[in-house]
Amino acid sequence: MAVLPSPVLFIASIPPVTRGFTAATIVSSLLYAWLRWNGTTSTPYLTVVPGSSLFFPWTFVTSVLVETSIFELIGSLIFVPPSLKYLERLWGSIETLKFIAVSVGFSNIIAFGFNWIEFVFTKDADTFLYGMQYHGQMALQIAILVAFTQLIPEHQVQVLGVLKARVKTLPMAYLTVSTVMTFLGFQCPWIIIQFGWFVGWIYLRFYKKNTGDSVGGIDTYGDRSETFSLISWFPPFVHYPLSLLGNFVHSLATRLHLIPTASADAESGLYSQVPGSARAEAERRRAMALKALDQRLANTAAPPAAAGQSSSSPPKAPRAPPPAAAARSDAPAMPSSPPPVSKSPGEIDIAQSDSR
Repeated sequence: MAVLPSPVLFIASIPPVTRGFTAATIVSSLLYAWLRWNGTTSTPYLTVVPGSSLFFPWTFVTSVLVETSIFELIGSLIFVPPSLKYLERLWGSIETLKFIAVSVGFSNIIAFGFNWIEFVFTKDADTFLYGMQYHGQMALQIAILVAFTQLIPEHQVQVLGVLKARVKTLPMAYLTVSTVMTFLGFQCPWIIIQFGWFVGWIYLRFYKKNTGDSVGGIDTYGDRSETFSLISWFPPFVHYPLSLLGNFVHSLATRLHLIPTASADAESGLYSQVPGSARAEAERRRAMALKALDQRLANTAAPPAAAGQSSSSPPKAPRAPPPAAAARSDAPAMPSSPPPVSKSPGEIDIAQSDSR
């Protein structure tokens, strides 16, 4: 019979950032529910309200701790804490905390600016400035999915015990749901998923400091591998225009020193796709090269006609004849008894001369 650990030991085994974030989510969500229960209709000091968030700037980050419904709270508690626990043990507490703050904070700032742009064009303050409040962990959820796509893209998960999908397909599926809900008129909070995806990818691509071993004492940032590029998220027919736009924006950001630079090329191993060290990246590239070599050898195999011959072992070399046989190898084999056919005198003389 298995013995379950005590709650104290279980809580103590959770990394500190994950433990604190989960507790703060429960407390903040219960506080919001209690305020609404007591008749408070507006809480701009807890959630991001575009018309008043400039007076409560902390809400751009702390709004992630507020879930406004019991279903949102249950969904977040099921997915986010185990995911943060995995990332924190891999990245460390500081990098995990930075990842949360950047993913949520910049997503809310973009949503804040987007609502003000809508207000400028529509002059509808009741809808776009005070009718929307951004809250919850949707931006963080999509950013976590982006991180998992970087770390374990081929890992297969089972959704609700029925649907099976690879990790790399989940972010775009969530993004598609967000797009559909936004076009149906549910801009808040669904549009925050699109901003969270973009911010999460930008941070992991260019800004996240890679923990572990450094090459030559140089700190590395981001993941510049082709498998994590922007165009890898989209179907092939849009790769060319996206690559032109991405190259232009990247060159402009590099010229303005907006993204970290390195002294070596991405192919040299200074950018590791899987955080841990450049050694891990070198091992990954070696495995990919071996796989490509195996495929090339399989494509250039022998045709089926020659498949009957065994290719697993080389043909055996003929055994060297003994010295006596080698000395007689030039002479034709003589029959043990003369043939019954009579020979002419000339033929008998030639045969005798050959035997001598």
